[in-house]
Amino acid sequence: MFGSTLWLTLATLAGLVAGFAREWLLVAAWGAGSRSDAFLVAVFLPEALRMTLAAGLLAAAALPLYQQRDEAQRRTWLSGLTPRLLGCGLVLYALLAIGAPLWVRLIGPGLDAESQAQAQANLHWLAACAPGFLIHALFSIPLQARQRFVLPGLGSLLFNLPPVLYLFTRGHASVSSELSMAFFAGSLLMCLPLLPPIWQSGWRPWGVRGDPQAGRELLGRIGPLLASNVASQGLALVERLIASYLGDGAVTWVNLARKLINLPLIALMSLNQVLLGLMSGEKGEQRLVLLRRGLDASTLLSLPAAVGLVGASPALIYLLLPAQSANSPLPTLLGWFATPLVFGAWNAMLARYAYAAGDTRMPLHCELLGSLLNAVLLAVLPFTLGLPGIPLASLGGVILTNLLLMQRQQLLPRLAWPVQWLAIVVLLGLAAALLHPLQDLWLQLGLSCAAGVLALLGLGVWFKPWKR
Repeated sequence: MFGSTLWLTLATLAGLVAGFAREWLLVAAWGAGSRSDAFLVAVFLPEALRMTLAAGLLAAAALPLYQQRDEAQRRTWLSGLTPRLLGCGLVLYALLAIGAPLWVRLIGPGLDAESQAQAQANLHWLAACAPGFLIHALFSIPLQARQRFVLPGLGSLLFNLPPVLYLFTRGHASVSSELSMAFFAGSLLMCLPLLPPIWQSGWRPWGVRGDPQAGRELLGRIGPLLASNVASQGLALVERLIASYLGDGAVTWVNLARKLINLPLIALMSLNQVLLGLMSGEKGEQRLVLLRRGLDASTLLSLPAAVGLVGASPALIYLLLPAQSANSPLPTLLGWFATPLVFGAWNAMLARYAYAAGDTRMPLHCELLGSLLNAVLLAVLPFTLGLPGIPLASLGGVILTNLLLMQRQQLLPRLAWPVQWLAIVVLLGLAAALLHPLQDLWLQLGLSCAAGVLALLGLGVWFKPWKR
């Protein structure tokens, strides 16, 4: 588990670093204002689709279906789904491009008329990324079934590479239309490395007939997962919508905080994909043992990172981001976003425990209830507490989802969640009270790193992940 997770984490880390570099270069070139807000509003839906697929939406439904077939059936299954998913990608492109005025008004209603017009023009090119995203997700499944995780994990790096190179070379001279074309080039580039191994496995682009039941069977499995992800991305959309009313640059600050908080999440995403593959081959008590190991590993990976982020967020912002970000609300916002990171780390694990047993509906019900609470809190907290109200609303939603997932699967008495949650509250509280207020930059950074390392060592001794 840990070996496969490590390599996939490194591949995903490269992609997220490139994604963060993209946002950094964007703010450095255009500043945090209406121009950058307009582009981030336009890129929201294509990026949400890419992140949803990268998090395993298609794999969670399709991987068990692929593994239950023999080699000949797998080839016909893949051949049958390729034209169907390509067609779905073209339909998504048309929906996003034709409906661009509606989507922009929905995501960024607080933008002025000029910014909305610019966002609509950008979305026409950005929408063309959808077919590449879907084909990449489909071609990743045969590789993941053979435990070849690294090559699919490079998709994020290859997608972000063209826009990063464009912003780096053009800087202040960059224009939004050309940047949108660079995103489209990235959606094509991410598919190229998957073609040789897929060809070797027997796939041929002209084998369009394939398995006639493949599409219907996949649709039955993916429906609840898709609804869950739509709800999750809907909450992110509401965050952007609320932020657009909190002043110029607010959308950019929320986006940057989300990008930074995604860095520690990469190991969790990798662990989730590996764990799903392992649990799909086990039953009963063996599957529960894997779940316990996975939950321990998620706390081991997320809690030390959150301690460091809460304590060192002002120093990190000062060192990593453009000068105009140093006096922004971003350090406080980043510290608050680190809190739901840890509590929400269990949610994906608990959902995949149900997916491995073929149940995709129960996690949907739990996540919808958590999303509903998040949406209600988003309607209140940001207007009373400012930008920190956004991560606090997220915290309420992930805690409710977590408890429901354990309760519905009769796991509350079988998991050591009370003592782990107590450790989370104590360590994050100490980091917020003692480290975050420090004024000395290097002292704050050094002590926060030391606290994160100590938390990692202490949790390692507690969980003993090296034991089989």
